[in-house]
Amino acid sequence: MNRKAHLLNLLVGLVLIPSMLCAQVDFNKTPNDDLGNNENKFQEYFFEAIKQKGIENYEKAIEYVQKCIQINLEEASLYFELGKNHNKLGNYVLAANALKKALELKPGNLWILDELYFVYIQQKDYNSAVNTIKELVKYQPKYKEDLANIYVQIKDYDSALSILDELDKKFGITSEREQLRNSIYKITGQQDVLIDNLENQKTINPEDEANYLKLIYRYSENNQPEKAFETAQELLKINPTSQLVHLALYKFYIQKNQLDLAVESMKIVINGTKIDATSKSKVLNDFVRFVAQNPKYEDDLIEATSVISDSSSAIDLGNYYFKKGNKQKALDYYLEAYQDNNQDFTLIKQIILIQIDLSDYNKALTLSDEAIEIYPAQPILYLLNGVALNGLNRFQEAVDTLEIGVDYLIEDTTMEKDFYIQLSEAFNGLNNLEKAKTFKDKANKLKIN
Repeated sequence: MNRKAHLLNLLVGLVLIPSMLCAQVDFNKTPNDDLGNNENKFQEYFFEAIKQKGIENYEKAIEYVQKCIQINLEEASLYFELGKNHNKLGNYVLAANALKKALELKPGNLWILDELYFVYIQQKDYNSAVNTIKELVKYQPKYKEDLANIYVQIKDYDSALSILDELDKKFGITSEREQLRNSIYKITGQQDVLIDNLENQKTINPEDEANYLKLIYRYSENNQPEKAFETAQELLKINPTSQLVHLALYKFYIQKNQLDLAVESMKIVINGTKIDATSKSKVLNDFVRFVAQNPKYEDDLIEATSVISDSSSAIDLGNYYFKKGNKQKALDYYLEAYQDNNQDFTLIKQIILIQIDLSDYNKALTLSDEAIEIYPAQPILYLLNGVALNGLNRFQEAVDTLEIGVDYLIEDTTMEKDFYIQLSEAFNGLNNLEKAKTFKDKANKLKIN
């Protein structure tokens, strides 16, 4: 099988294949030539639609999806594809109509509902967005935060606050929700009233941690850092085991140049059993930046990262060492992250780039081959694949992959120049000096802005 045929097969696996493509054939039936032709045409049109979408030619993709619909009017995935392509082109009315048709055929489908929700947001049609997201919430409660944001857009502040209270009670306070809450109070002119109320609540019930935490946030938002710091210290005296207070304290300690205390607070957050993974990840990001300015705490950073055993923490540490110029150590952490998340395009690209930089062409070739199977329309992967092949003196294979990749390029002069440089190198390796010169000249003629 040639490479281009192989790529077409890969594209098929990137989408939800319509049900008619997966139908079982009854070999006892008398063949029907017209039906057979229709099925063949359907497959041809559908594959071409996916291919065109993969190279961001959405208008062409729409043409072929519509041809599929003419053959099968009742396939929800076709209208879903039609809606996504219209959405990419900014044809929001057409996108919404297609997606609503898809929902008629497949009610309650999360993917379709999510895409329709996005269309309404793009249109700023918030009333329609509310109805759609209410459906999403039935299946995925995480959309409730989105619903609170939409209520703010339509000025239904009471409903927004009610959802925020519900989420705080169930999952604990987050800075994102507090920020939204603060925006509501600013809009409604209740900010000062809220602070007074929280101060009263703190006096009435001094053991309630939530009142202190909300006050810390309010004072911070109102540019009263000292009041916020005092409140945090007050909470720590009343409840020395509080974990959540350190989400604020470590920042105050950094501002006051009390670095040892800042590190201790960060460690409490990282090890905290009452602190969600998202908050920990944000603190770890801060810690990485902090250690970049204060390298004596590098051991503490490594210790903190080992506690959060997920891909994001390994990436954070990889980024830290990459910025320091220690590419091998950065690569080690990126590969650790890759074990947990082997479809992160940015991560994959970074790993291959470092492998090439370290002249580990065999590993770069293996990973870029795997990545092309996942992302067959990404030209950078073919470029890196070609660089690795050139590095291994496999020049004809380099030419083959580079010629495929350059066809996927869309208005990227810098990458185009890189392709021509690598093609020149490959043809030079094949002793085809004329073609080598042709591509070298092409590269030199390109002007990089």
